Amino acid sequence: MIARAKPPLVFDAPKRATLPTHLADLDLKARRLAVVELGLPPFRADQLARHYFGRLEADPASMTDLPAQLRERLGAALLPTLVRPVTELCCDGGATRKTLWAAWDGTRAESVLMGYPDRATVCVSSQAGCGMACPFCATGQGGLRRNLSCAEIVEQVRQAAVAARDGVLGAPHRLSNVVFMGMGEPMANYRRVVDAVRRITEPVPAGLGISARGVTVSTVGLVPAIERLAGEGLSVTLAVSLHAPDDELRNTLVPVNTRWNVDEVLAAARGYAETTGRRVSVEYALIRDVNDQPWRADLLGRLLREQLTARLVHVNLIPLNPTPGSEWDASPLAVQDDFVARVRAAGVACTVRDTRGREIAAACGQLAAGS
Repeated sequence: MIARAKPPLVFDAPKRATLPTHLADLDLKARRLAVVELGLPPFRADQLARHYFGRLEADPASMTDLPAQLRERLGAALLPTLVRPVTELCCDGGATRKTLWAAWDGTRAESVLMGYPDRATVCVSSQAGCGMACPFCATGQGGLRRNLSCAEIVEQVRQAAVAARDGVLGAPHRLSNVVFMGMGEPMANYRRVVDAVRRITEPVPAGLGISARGVTVSTVGLVPAIERLAGEGLSVTLAVSLHAPDDELRNTLVPVNTRWNVDEVLAAARGYAETTGRRVSVEYALIRDVNDQPWRADLLGRLLREQLTARLVHVNLIPLNPTPGSEWDASPLAVQDDFVARVRAAGVACTVRDTRGREIAAACGQLAAGS
């Protein structure tokens, strides 16, 4: 029997006092104020932002429209180096690339860049580690070290956009999709994740100009945060990591279920879908002999049809990815196919996620920031 743990609930833990201020942490008004405090005219902030968000440049030396004597000063004040790549691993013929980042204080986190024929997607981390303690997830088993700042999140996206543009995936791509499915529980770092989403989606020079429809924010089911997100005016996709349709099993697989049960999570998800007009994605990691029984497939389909309605939900079935020391395994293909068929028979859309990055521990549930 797996011990049930109640993870600490942290919505807005304070940043460390020594965290450097970065351009990406600031909105337009705050950037201009920061530049004025340096004794410079406000338009310098806009110039800096056009380089950073529009041209994806972070080296002040390359910003030749800025006076040479100002470049180093502005860079030191607003473009400190927050994260740097430590190791990079590739698989899937070069189409999947995992990066281990070292933050300014030595904290480590991982992101995964994936190339497809029609798009490039980056899976970013919102925390170093995770406090949700899901027993089948390598990140959750490592515990939470700290929240990442808004700029540390945005830097993962900017550097991924540079890499995709420069052809590291085999051919030049424009980064079009960002998924908050890396290390951490995004809703437990709520304010900085929402700020990062705004920087990612707002047009240049306010942000990177990626469509909100290409952004997905995942959660294990922090109900107050889901309700709060619905009122932010962001048209991002909400992904709910459900993994079990019944409270008895979900209490073990997703310990936060002891705070908000399945019915409460699905009610919040429905509220989000109705407020935003965006269909909710329900994530379900299929585990052999644990949550793959036919009756659970039937229950899942019925619950989603009744509580969200078929038009507001899509089930994303994830074959369990192996993690070190785990005794659990993915369900056999025949069981997976039957599970999909049963959910679809309830009138709910269901597809199986294309698993990428297993060979380099870059697939869902495998990120652990090991060196």
